[in-house]
Amino acid sequence: MSADLLTHEAVDAPTLVDLLRERACRHPDRLLFTFLADGDTVEASLTCYELEQRAQAIATTLRQTVAPGGRALLLYPSGLEFISAFFGCLYAGVVAVPAYPPHPARLERTLPRLLAILSDARPQIGLTTAAILPLVEPFAELYPNFRSLAWRATDTIALTLTEQWADPGLNAETVALLQYTSGSTATPKGVVVTHGNLMHNLGMIQRGFDATSEDIILGWLPLYHDMGLIGQVLQPVYIGAQCFLMSPAAFLQRPVRWLQAISRHRATGSGGPNFAYELCVRKVTPEQRAALDLSCWRRAFNGAEPVRHETLERFATVFAPAGFRREAFYPCYGLAEATLFVAGDHGRGHVTVRTIDRAALGRGMAVDASEGEASLPLVSSGQPAPELTLLIVDPQTRLPCEPGHIGEVWITGPSVARGYWDNPEETRRTFEAYLADESTGPFLRTGDTGFVKNGELFVTGRLKDLIIIRGVNHYPQDIEATVEGCHPALRPNSGAAFSVEVGGEERLVVIHEVEAQAEGLDLDAVVASIKQAVAARHDVQVYAIRLLRPGGILKTTSGKIQRGACKASFLAGTLETV
Repeated sequence: MSADLLTHEAVDAPTLVDLLRERACRHPDRLLFTFLADGDTVEASLTCYELEQRAQAIATTLRQTVAPGGRALLLYPSGLEFISAFFGCLYAGVVAVPAYPPHPARLERTLPRLLAILSDARPQIGLTTAAILPLVEPFAELYPNFRSLAWRATDTIALTLTEQWADPGLNAETVALLQYTSGSTATPKGVVVTHGNLMHNLGMIQRGFDATSEDIILGWLPLYHDMGLIGQVLQPVYIGAQCFLMSPAAFLQRPVRWLQAISRHRATGSGGPNFAYELCVRKVTPEQRAALDLSCWRRAFNGAEPVRHETLERFATVFAPAGFRREAFYPCYGLAEATLFVAGDHGRGHVTVRTIDRAALGRGMAVDASEGEASLPLVSSGQPAPELTLLIVDPQTRLPCEPGHIGEVWITGPSVARGYWDNPEETRRTFEAYLADESTGPFLRTGDTGFVKNGELFVTGRLKDLIIIRGVNHYPQDIEATVEGCHPALRPNSGAAFSVEVGGEERLVVIHEVEAQAEGLDLDAVVASIKQAVAARHDVQVYAIRLLRPGGILKTTSGKIQRGACKASFLAGTLETV
């Protein structure tokens, strides 16, 4: 059967259950997922038929405890058992709530998020593995939210239960999952995502990436995160393609494992946030690069906002001898509230970079820089998907911005999720925005700022993170890039810039991690370098600087800096500084 026909069949399925059932019926032996232990050795695999069998058995067990529409917490390490449990929830008509087991060594950071999810979603059952269950059970003695849950290790469920499975009768409006946002604080919000949202977004991804069943997908992103779940789990099922998975820890411990797996398994599609490419440039040795063949890599997506031009240039240059092609880069933009994908390259095969005048940017204008002017290169996130309507809106007046003006990104379309779980006030504010005429809408307010030029979206930052000092706009990621490049002791992607009010005016604060081996250095010299670099490049004085040990910066589950949480820690005096 041709790839085109497979893609067409996927579009016709109204729900993910219909989609997998069709796959299992037509192509039972097609290999879907392979998990690589330590990013190298094949540990386990799943065919279409095997995944459906596991899903039906888990669904039968779930229906003994949870009624359709109830919630199930999914607490799994990266692996194929998470995928089986997720589809088991769908096959039972139960709403999946993906999360991640609290890390024993980092409970002070990971446990509050999990407790917040439990308090908000109020699941009836917790699903995990036999290996994780003993680690979770002690929490039941300490926290009421854990005590109220029934727990089940899904890898011990007998496949004979598939005979008792009954179709739950789903449709496109049925809620499939609560996708909890990374959030800038310990209070994540659950995005209500329906089967219709997912099927529509998966179709946009397929068309945007020009993906077929002949593609080979490879990923290390967390499966409980929207980019990992939809891009690495659901998209392979949608297009009928094979996917190789590895754990985030395997990549972070040795970034070369990612590239070695792409080379070994001839992956055509893989990617991650901007920091992943930067990490490969810094950590992969010349000897390791010499053994790679990345000529198979057709779509190297970069889903961070913003995508750094310097990172793309460094990666393309360093790995060109290994066969990496610059035109493989695929900057894109999305968010959980829109299910995932919003804008991308759409098969053009090139990255657009605009060099913007810094002074104009500070005034909220996107003006191309003239020679000799202070400038900033901005990477396009591609064209908005044609199935969505995207506007750049002044958040104060709620009027569409004039061309060249920076505003908030508003979108509407079938991929926009239903709202936030059990949070009508925040749902109205974020998902039900109307233009000033009160008749055009509703729109999703993304909270991201940017502009559109020649049909392409350029994301400039987060509205809530914008630093305004003496009437001039400063984007924190721009200042953070300046800081990390001003001294070798400062760790990449490990700093935060934000403003605090001092004496009635906003002042700039910078916090940044230093390398572990840098503690014997003259830290006063590091501080002086930061002050000089920021003043020279951004014409602003730094009010306070805090240098932290490695791991001191608060980040989301997808690696983004939690500037709001960092600011709260600074104001509370709880930062553990060097």
